[in-house]
Amino acid sequence: MLKKVASSRLRVGMFIHDLDCGWMEHPFLRNRFSITTEDEIRKIMASGIRSVTIDCTRGLDVADAPTVAEAEAATEAEVAAIAAKPVAPLRTTLAEEFDRALAIRRQAAGLVKTVMQDARLGKAVEMDKVSPVVENITASILRNSSALLGLSAIKTKDDYTFLHSVSVCTLLVAFCRSRKLDAATTYQAGIGGLLHDTGKALVPDAILNKPGRLTDEEFEIVRRHPRDGYDILRRSSEIGPIPLDITLHHHERRDGTGYPDRQGEQEISELAQMAAIVDVYDAITADRCYHKGIPAAEALRKMYEWSKFHFNPALTQEFMRCVGIYPIGTLVLLESGRLAVVVEPHETSLLTPKVNVFYSTKSQTYIKPETVDLARGMGFGGADKIVRHESPDKWQVDPLRFLQVA
Repeated sequence: MLKKVASSRLRVGMFIHDLDCGWMEHPFLRNRFSITTEDEIRKIMASGIRSVTIDCTRGLDVADAPTVAEAEAATEAEVAAIAAKPVAPLRTTLAEEFDRALAIRRQAAGLVKTVMQDARLGKAVEMDKVSPVVENITASILRNSSALLGLSAIKTKDDYTFLHSVSVCTLLVAFCRSRKLDAATTYQAGIGGLLHDTGKALVPDAILNKPGRLTDEEFEIVRRHPRDGYDILRRSSEIGPIPLDITLHHHERRDGTGYPDRQGEQEISELAQMAAIVDVYDAITADRCYHKGIPAAEALRKMYEWSKFHFNPALTQEFMRCVGIYPIGTLVLLESGRLAVVVEPHETSLLTPKVNVFYSTKSQTYIKPETVDLARGMGFGGADKIVRHESPDKWQVDPLRFLQVA
């Protein structure tokens, strides 16, 4: 039996089934192992891991700990309550914005690549090239955030570093907009999001793309990238304090376990806290050479659990409302037995988005794609509801192919 246990209750003789954290966030070679020493428990606590999953059939039990199913049910109930708040209305349809968003994303990824190359050569960032890209991303988000947010889920392993920066910029701009921050602040946050990983230009590709566990020395090199990026951006007199702060502090955590300055909750600026949420969300949903990305809906539930210690809980909940309980591009199973991809949030209920259905799990065949508005009733294009989010790997389908219905 699998149970969720607070790290403070770990004892020698327990079997860790899942450390419940990002692959890069702990010092162990694997996620599953028997605890044999007190030192291993201290390492888990020092890494900022606040809860783990134990396998009671392979080690000691904790009698009053909830099972994984019970813990997930409790989280799901809390997430449903978060979904009740309305979201910002869209100005254009996904079809109208999609091609434009595709071109903007391509342009932005090319710019980040150039910035990284220039940084390796010791050149300052050219803000006259950065500004129009951030303005284009912001304009696209204002017209229809679904297009760029949906594209954020599509990344290739070779271009991950560049596309991750574009996604963080996109998500951070959308987050600022959903929180009704002013245009100037949103623009500066967008610059910070696009350039937040500039310091990775100084990390050798062999370390960035290493498929196995990093050594302690390699991990220390990676942990230097916020400070390196900050130093690189300071060479440009046009870079403001917000992008510098986001670049330097997007890996800080409210419990003081982050880096480079181990800032606590009261020290981390609000925009840096927002950037931290966005950065982790995009990272854990992406396929990397060293880990398989998790579905966006599952990632949000993980973020919600982690927010009790690592992130600002109120901001995490606002981010969940921003991207939707079932984010754009999420594969969902409907009550009718059809699979669908989420394409647009509903303005008042995040549990009833618009989806494109494309597959029947009953006949295990593709069906003619069509858009279904789950907020509508029978005879009005609706009369179906989401049962749960699904893993594309389970069904061997690519839901992102059906973001648009021809």
